[in-house]
Amino acid sequence: MKSISIKILKVLLGVDLLLLIGALLFGNANWAYNTQVGFITSTLVMVASVISYRRMVNTRVEHGIVTMDDSKDVIDKLEDPYDLYSEEVVAEEPEEDLATVVKEEKKKLKENKRSLGQTLKDTKAALSIYRLAAYGLLILGFMYLNRQGLLHIPSYLLALSLPPMIIVIILVTQKENHSQD
Repeated sequence: MKSISIKILKVLLGVDLLLLIGALLFGNANWAYNTQVGFITSTLVMVASVISYRRMVNTRVEHGIVTMDDSKDVIDKLEDPYDLYSEEVVAEEPEEDLATVVKEEKKKLKENKRSLGQTLKDTKAALSIYRLAAYGLLILGFMYLNRQGLLHIPSYLLALSLPPMIIVIILVTQKENHSQD
């Protein structure tokens, strides 16, 4: 895992250097400010997200909390969440009174409700101090550029979009290389 992190860091630094050189050669100092603020804050958000999710997963593994249901694959869950198109033939049950069926379904829904504690456990990664600080820097950087009259939206958006794309591309290619071995 560390080799992937180092590879991502090297590629991000290389792309940032190329982005800075390109902004200075083909644009002006405003472009350079925008690309650097956008790229660095976007990278910080991505790194903070990865760290917070990694901690959450490691904590769940340590405590033996597994929330994955292997009975259906992910695509089936998305396309048919209520298992309406299942290939299994279910024997027809005798018809029940509509009121009793509704009561039973409401009872099942109440049993499946998540407690506040479970919801907070799942939102720990979203409310991580790393992520909140990174998003705070992203907002402050944008506001600084805007207030100083330096904001150039195209270069800022380009710089914001590069780190997520780079990280996804590296992870996908790393996964493909790992699966071929």
